[in-house]
Amino acid sequence: MKLDKYSFGIGDRFAQQGEAQLKAIIKAKEMGIEIVPVWNKSNREHQIIHSSPADTRTEADAAVKALNWNDAYHVDADHINLNTVDVFIEHSDFFTLDVADYIGSEVSKVEIDRFLVQAVTYEGVLEIPGIDEPFHISKDSMVEIAKSFLGAVREAAAIYNHIAHKKGVKNFIAEVSMDEVENPQTPVELFFILMMIQQYGIPAQTIAPKFTGRFNKGVDYVGDVAQFTKEFEQDLLVIDFAIKTFGLPENLKLSVHSGSDKFTIYPIMGDLIQKYDKGIHVKTAGTTWLEEVIGLAMAGGDALKMAQSIYSMAYERQDELCGPYATVIDIDPASLPTPEEVNGWDGEKFANTLRHIPDHPDYQTGFRQLIHVGYKVAAELDNEFLEMLSQHRDIVGEQVMVNIFERHIQRLFQNR
Repeated sequence: MKLDKYSFGIGDRFAQQGEAQLKAIIKAKEMGIEIVPVWNKSNREHQIIHSSPADTRTEADAAVKALNWNDAYHVDADHINLNTVDVFIEHSDFFTLDVADYIGSEVSKVEIDRFLVQAVTYEGVLEIPGIDEPFHISKDSMVEIAKSFLGAVREAAAIYNHIAHKKGVKNFIAEVSMDEVENPQTPVELFFILMMIQQYGIPAQTIAPKFTGRFNKGVDYVGDVAQFTKEFEQDLLVIDFAIKTFGLPENLKLSVHSGSDKFTIYPIMGDLIQKYDKGIHVKTAGTTWLEEVIGLAMAGGDALKMAQSIYSMAYERQDELCGPYATVIDIDPASLPTPEEVNGWDGEKFANTLRHIPDHPDYQTGFRQLIHVGYKVAAELDNEFLEMLSQHRDIVGEQVMVNIFERHIQRLFQNR
């Protein structure tokens, strides 16, 4: 199974917006931009929502059938490990092998020596086509890279082999993910990680490194844009060189996690993948949930009251809701409006405060991030929330479609 050049991870917390999401992909196709939709949902999200991988597959299949989508699509077992993968195997054909927790795990001298047999050929000056400055590589630095990443790649191989044994090697796409860590991986580290991936026999089609800067959930990129630009471009060139050098899959591409709403760097990424004729995988995930809340607010009446109630409950449970996402959110509690204040807003004010239009005077990043992690509150409302979404399906679906197409796809491919 081969992943096409451009793909979007269109996660959907509550499995209600498959058609609205796919409509955005169809609009892109009408513009001549071929994007493969990948419905993704993690084990953590399934546990919070009390859903199952079968629900994600059902949503994807139903949307594809309803809209007569005849092109490729996939269902991603997002951020899985050996302890969580089995429930996804029957229903998924894309697996994000999340091994960030294994970075720095213990590796034996035998493993390091085996890595060095190949790696030492790059000791000294490493020149990668397209990158102006050469990299200076010492044996000691390669040993440190091995100590940092060999254990993680070894774990990725264990997960991959487990899936391959159950599903068959030709029946799924593998991504290796190391993004949810504090320190970014340098282009040199990425080069040797890709060597390790080849050594362990993982036919990865996407790689999700940690980039420079903050990739917080549902808000714009925060960091040194010039440094990100340099790093992203070098990563593209490193992958191209690694494909040719190590025999990795020719369609191997960068995957940008927490990729929703990174509007500052979308044009940069878009320009660079066009410059080098490379693919990209972008995960938009929880953005859809936020658009659902926006749609309810805009619907007014009881739907607005539900949106306000969700915020109020999230406000009171900040520590609980924010804890699992501590590495990917930044909320100043003092900046948050009080529930009493929010309860006095009309639907337009609520929607404008939540909707990600950075230069809008009402937009507030802390408000947006808190609701982003507050989907657990809506899950506890169970059928009441789902029925409200169904009742206002048209207005909610329009928010979802416009958000993915206009704010994400059009920004990324603005020069096409």
